[in-house]
Parts: sequence; C-alpha cells; structure tokens
Amino acid sequence: MAKWAVMAVLLLVAAAAAPATAQCNAGQLAICAGAIISGSAPSASCCSNLRAQRGCFCQYARNPAYASYINSANARKTLTSCGIAIPRC
Repeated sequence: MAKWAVMAVLLLVAAAAAPATAQCNAGQLAICAGAIISGSAPSASCCSNLRAQRGCFCQYARNPAYASYINSANARKTLTSCGIAIPRC
C-alpha cells in the first residue's frame, strides 16, 4: 500500500510539473498504478494510456523517481497484458 501511495504521489507531481503541451506525461500512467504495483490485470484505460506514452518509456526508465516501477516485473507483465512490446532502452 505504501509503495502505491509513493508512486501515486510521484506521478501526480510529474503531471503537475509537466507542461500541458508535453508529449511525455508520467501522470497519465497513474491509472496503471494498481497493475504495476500489485500485478493485477490492467484496465482498458491503463492500456490506452500506456500506448499513448509508449515513446516515453525509456525516458521514464532513466528517471530515478520512476525507474524501479518502470523496470519492475509487474510493469513488464502489464505491458505484455496490454499487447505492448517491452522497449529496449
């Protein structure tokens, strides 16, 4: 539960800090927190947001605030469940 709360706060801060015109907005991935943290099945909205942010995954993976979540086994499982290829950064 604490990990989920930390990730939610990090994603909300990122969303607030990101310019409205930015293509990469980690805040859009907040809907995927449950799947990424607990390994539960991702929702259709989560998968849609992941597809929209696909070009940003490597940027997020290099960011120390998100790296442990983005590089986790559950994140890979979520991508696979959504039919999204796991990027090679």
